[in-house]
Amino acid sequence: MTSLKESKKQLLNTLIYEKVKGKPIYYRNYEKVLKGELSPEAIMGSSDLHAFLVFIISFLIGKEIDLGKYIVATGELGFYTSEDSFRLLDIAIFEKEKFKFSGGYTKTPPKVTIEIDTKADLKDYASVENYAFEKTQELIDAGVEKVIWIFTKPKKVMIAEKGKKWIVQNWKDDFEVIDKIKVNLNEILKNTLRRFDDVQ
Repeated sequence: MTSLKESKKQLLNTLIYEKVKGKPIYYRNYEKVLKGELSPEAIMGSSDLHAFLVFIISFLIGKEIDLGKYIVATGELGFYTSEDSFRLLDIAIFEKEKFKFSGGYTKTPPKVTIEIDTKADLKDYASVENYAFEKTQELIDAGVEKVIWIFTKPKKVMIAEKGKKWIVQNWKDDFEVIDKIKVNLNEILKNTLRRFDDVQ
């Protein structure tokens, strides 16, 4: 029979969002789940805007990218940045010749990742930017060539490439994902949503 302590420990393990050097980063509001105020699904699920952006961006990339050369993966793919660290990726583009399906979290660094906000509990970080900077540097150190962050509240995009100056720009500006495939968030939302101005 599973004790209350063991059940709580099992629940806590399911609420781990990412892990850095063995230290867990939990989903935002995980403490409310432990108190019984929210279900795990309530904090692990995506917002409507997040889910839509992951779909539409990956769809548009998929229409233009050379699928004989690349593999595009979505849905919070787990990526081991080291033996005791893993990060979740919203959209990841891999070189096909370097990628192998394992049925679990991958150890192959993507060529490009696109991150949209975060579900991480940030109480140990001064700001969401500090979390994003740490995760970005870790991904680059692990072999990712380009990390693109989309921040929906300030409507900003950060682009970090290995060996280059990191850039922060507005949604209205194009950004290149890979092989001259460009994305413009303003245009995407205006062309697909009736009430773009209501996006929060």
